[in-house]
Amino acid sequence: MLKVRSGDLDKMGLLFHRYHRPLYGFLFHMTQHREASEDMLQNVFYRMLKSRHTFTGEGEFRTWMYFIARNVIKDHQKKVRREPGTYDVTDFAEKIGAGVRTDELVEHKLEVKALQKALEALSPESREVLILSRFQDLRHEEIARVLDISTGAVKVRVHRAINQLKELYMQDETEKR
Repeated sequence: MLKVRSGDLDKMGLLFHRYHRPLYGFLFHMTQHREASEDMLQNVFYRMLKSRHTFTGEGEFRTWMYFIARNVIKDHQKKVRREPGTYDVTDFAEKIGAGVRTDELVEHKLEVKALQKALEALSPESREVLILSRFQDLRHEEIARVLDISTGAVKVRVHRAINQLKELYMQDETEKR
């Protein structure tokens, strides 16, 4: 990014190649809308290019990138003012593998739906911290810089979010019985 900042705009393609998939995953998990996530992905890279002068190189690039992505999500949510939708379970089912029995596949889909429902029931702040820590594999220190809070606060939020997710998941499972 420092090279992009200094004028070597061709390096932006390399950054896109390296980071577009994890960034898309973050955007999708936060919004649960494929088309909107694709648009926001392009918007994030546009904003990174437009705001390249703000990247100092003191922190990690990923932290700066996710900070911009959070702002793009906030702008998107202001624009559409709607609640998150649902995940497309077929994406998860495809990852299971070919040799799985039908009853195991159905059981897996039901578990994934229950987990999706629990994740959607979390507050946006809890969902965000879980996605950053578990899906995007950001370290607590990176998340702290992205969210502009202390590392200790991140650890507490992650712990609470996981406990809330477990509670919501278990609540849904007991209601089914």
